[in-house]
Amino acid sequence: MARRLPSQPPVLSGFSHVRVLGSGGFADVFLYEQNMPRRQVAVKVMLSEVVNDQVRQMFQAEANLMAQLSAHPSILTVYQASVSADGRPYLVMELCSSSLSERYRRERIPVPEVLRIAVKIGSAIETAHRSGVLHRDIKPSNILLTAYGHPVLSDFGIASTLADSGSQDSIGLSIPWSAPEVLMDETPGTIASEVWAFAATVYSLLAGRSPFELVGGPNTSSDLVSRINRAKPQPIGRSDVSPGLERVLQKAMSRKPDARPQTVLELVRELQAAETELGVPQTPVEVAMDDWAVGTVADLGDRTRVRGVAATAVQSAARRRRRRLEDAGRSGFGTPQWQETGSGSEQRDPRPSAERSGMRRMAWMLVVSAVLVVALAAIAIVVLLRGTAGTIPRVSDITAATSAGSVEFAWHDPGIKPGDSYQVTTGDGRSSIQSTAAFVVDATAGDRVCITVAVNREGKTGTPSREKCVDFGG
Repeated sequence: MARRLPSQPPVLSGFSHVRVLGSGGFADVFLYEQNMPRRQVAVKVMLSEVVNDQVRQMFQAEANLMAQLSAHPSILTVYQASVSADGRPYLVMELCSSSLSERYRRERIPVPEVLRIAVKIGSAIETAHRSGVLHRDIKPSNILLTAYGHPVLSDFGIASTLADSGSQDSIGLSIPWSAPEVLMDETPGTIASEVWAFAATVYSLLAGRSPFELVGGPNTSSDLVSRINRAKPQPIGRSDVSPGLERVLQKAMSRKPDARPQTVLELVRELQAAETELGVPQTPVEVAMDDWAVGTVADLGDRTRVRGVAATAVQSAARRRRRRLEDAGRSGFGTPQWQETGSGSEQRDPRPSAERSGMRRMAWMLVVSAVLVVALAAIAIVVLLRGTAGTIPRVSDITAATSAGSVEFAWHDPGIKPGDSYQVTTGDGRSSIQSTAAFVVDATAGDRVCITVAVNREGKTGTPSREKCVDFGG
């Protein structure tokens, strides 16, 4: 089918049109130069043939939503939204590059780089979900790069909303990264389907193709839908991708939504574990804290900085006390003031000896007090650090129930916090990170099935439980 020509760029006050950047099923994107402040921006303009009153209302809602979400460092920044003189809604956005969507097809991206991008984009998706928003079009082409190489998620918007109307053009472009239940019209989208799409996107960046695409084989829409519905992705085919990472992505693309990680954050934690396995630093999770609005603007990895502030405050207090002592000495509390009397220049302190002794005792008391404060503060910080290291709760009392072909383990919540997850390790060394307090293992007669469970908090794993084993009789 021949591609349509871009629409005529609108005349926008304060902006000068430069050229076309791209075209989609519902909108065109143009490069404009903003006059004040002077900068280049991307302007996404809706096509006049899809605009009606309902679309305008949806556009306003989407623009307000993007204004809130784009504060996230991995979500595309929106500067302005309005309607042009010819009635077409438009968004003025940060100018970014789409080179990643071309690069993964052209060259093999290093695994640590893919994991770094995935954790940042997963953080953006999790943030949107916590705001009650589904993206519904997660795919490699919607991951852009800023001028500084930072990945950002784009297209939360009108296009994915309009896709509900059943446009085959829009849906066809996203088939390789759409969950089977979405393609089968079982749901317009859920968190579980977003987990699927996110995993499929990470898979694509690693494999250089979508998960159900056959190299050199038939890859029509119907072929892809059929393979996706069977949920058996092709092997990634890279020796530097660990079997554990591949299993994590396969699990997230399970046919049954309940078998996938329950949140994107849960999957992100597993990707962080893969970073640790590779020996590279974990990419910080960037999810807004509950207390961000009251001045604690910090990501999940920055909580420990508060401890440094406490130590600095104690040291500053000690320095202030030392300065006061020095000032006291200059004014007579420490060093005697010498006074000339007569021609012989006799030197003596005119104050009574009792007064001088009392002042010396006061000075020494101040010094001792300052030293005690610093010492007690140091002890308190050590205790705090040791206490913090042991605050991750430990799972106990794991139970097991057998059924046809499987063993289901369950345990009580040991006191996890929002954002915590369970790391389940089976007897054969495989690990899974999840938010639910239950885990099912497939088994056949004669198998001995064992697991241990530990709590994962902010990328750190606590003490594992005692191993729980079951001899499966079938």
